[in-house]
Amino acid sequence: MTDHATLYRDTLLNDVIPFWLKHGMDREQGGVMTCVDRDGSLIDTDKSVWFQGRAGWMLATLYNTVEQRSEWLEAAKSCVEFSRAHCLSPEGKMYFSVTREGAPLRMRRYVFSESFAAVSYAAYAKATGETRAADDAVQCFDTYLHHSFTPGVMPPKYENSRPMKGIAPLMIAIVTAQELRENLGDVRVRERTCTEWIDFSIAEIERFFLKPDLGALMEVVAPDGSIIDHQEGRTLNPGHAIECAWFIMHEGQHRGDRRLIDLGTRILDCMWQNGWDTEHGGLLYFTDVFGKPVQEYWHDMKFWWPHNEAIIATLLAAKLTGDSRYTEMHRLVHDWSFQHFPDPEHGEWYGYLHRDGRVSSRAKGTMYKGPFHLPRMLWYCWRLLGAG
Repeated sequence: MTDHATLYRDTLLNDVIPFWLKHGMDREQGGVMTCVDRDGSLIDTDKSVWFQGRAGWMLATLYNTVEQRSEWLEAAKSCVEFSRAHCLSPEGKMYFSVTREGAPLRMRRYVFSESFAAVSYAAYAKATGETRAADDAVQCFDTYLHHSFTPGVMPPKYENSRPMKGIAPLMIAIVTAQELRENLGDVRVRERTCTEWIDFSIAEIERFFLKPDLGALMEVVAPDGSIIDHQEGRTLNPGHAIECAWFIMHEGQHRGDRRLIDLGTRILDCMWQNGWDTEHGGLLYFTDVFGKPVQEYWHDMKFWWPHNEAIIATLLAAKLTGDSRYTEMHRLVHDWSFQHFPDPEHGEWYGYLHRDGRVSSRAKGTMYKGPFHLPRMLWYCWRLLGAG
């Protein structure tokens, strides 16, 4: 594991972050552009609002936890200021995408832009002591919670003939509250502290989405938690559920709460069984809870981010439990990932592979892939193994 610590540190500080500082930062209009080709050249200049927050958080967090490098803080500031200036609609909800200059392009029904903005503002507030950033973080989390958990506020995705609810808003509530608590203290938002929002979200996940009898953590369920026996209702996303597992284990570690650690490892165990590809290695993107064919045609592809989350989850489980099973699982996913995703010529990782590990797209960044899942994994695992 000592060699892994060095690999995580060096890949983070000498490869991934320099790649995005060089190719992604918009030194003319501000903020970050993420749609880049293999060599970092631009494919598209439109900007992901998610990544103004995600990149801002990552860069400010490096400044707060690794080294106070001015280039990291300046890049974080660029993302924060672009977000403030261009990414909020007049009604207060944030866009999903904007032009390079900041003109709005798309508004989506959900509020993940707000959650990512909240964590970036919180980390930036800690880095700078800026009161406005702390206030902005709380306001964005307030907006996120209001739209996610107030009945009737968020427009329904489907008609009322088949009501359902998803796990994603609860997962994002956990990690957003964790980051606000880390950087601002256990602040109160919408009549609950961050810790109370974490408790609420974990309880909802355990009550409605975890199915021990089926060995699965569901993505969507009926309002009463029952399985929706249709293709979308049966579809599992193992990488997403494994990400949820480490959020819960992380909370258990923070509190010294063995029950939460056990809950997280149970989710990891069952979703590893659902997702690990025993034929080719790596994590399948989608599977079916009853083993039926999956509707999405990319179901057997290997995306970068589920592997990032599984690397974190297995390493954290190994550290917290001392169980050699998790050490072996970590070895499997670490080795497969570092054998297939990195680009030794131009740096960073490919995002999208075929089932057998061949590169499907040479793009290093899209509206969904940028400086977040990979650098977060490298940073988290390096620190977990003892940053130094």
